[in-house]
Amino acid sequence: MESLEKLEAALTVVKEARSVPLSGSIVLHRRELLDLLDEIKASLPSDLFAAQELIASRDRIIDEGRTSAEQLVAHAREEVARMVEQTAIVQSAREESMQILAEARALGDNEKAEVDAYIDSRLATLEVVLNKTLEAINRGRDRLAGSNDKDVLAELAD
Repeated sequence: MESLEKLEAALTVVKEARSVPLSGSIVLHRRELLDLLDEIKASLPSDLFAAQELIASRDRIIDEGRTSAEQLVAHAREEVARMVEQTAIVQSAREESMQILAEARALGDNEKAEVDAYIDSRLATLEVVLNKTLEAINRGRDRLAGSNDKDVLAELAD
C-alpha cells in the first residue's frame, strides 16, 4: 500500500528533523512535509478502495467456502442416508431370503413325507398282493404234492 510507505517517509522526516535547542520543537522544511502529506492524502482513497476490495474479496471467498462446506455436508448426509438405507434394504433382503429358504425347506420336508407315505402304502399293497400270490403258489404246490401222495397211496393200496 502506497500510502503506508509515504506515511513512513513522513515519520522519518519528523524523526530526523533538527531540534531547536532548549525546546521540544523541531525545524522542518514545510514544503517537503506538505508535499509528503499531499501525496499521502492523494493515495489514501485508492489504498482504502484496494483495502475495501480486498475485504470484499475475502468475504466472497469465505461465503463461497461456507456454501461449499454446507453443500459438502449435505451431500455427505445424503450419502450416509443412502448407505444406511442400502444397509436396511440388504438386511431386509437377507431376512426375507432366510424366511423363503425356511418355507422351502418346510415345504420340501412335507412333500418328502407325503411321497414316503405314498411309497410305503404302495409297497404295503404290493406286499399284500405278493403274500396272496405266494399263498396261492404254496397252495398250488401243496396240491401238487398232495396229488403225488394220493398217487403213492393209490399204488400202495393196489
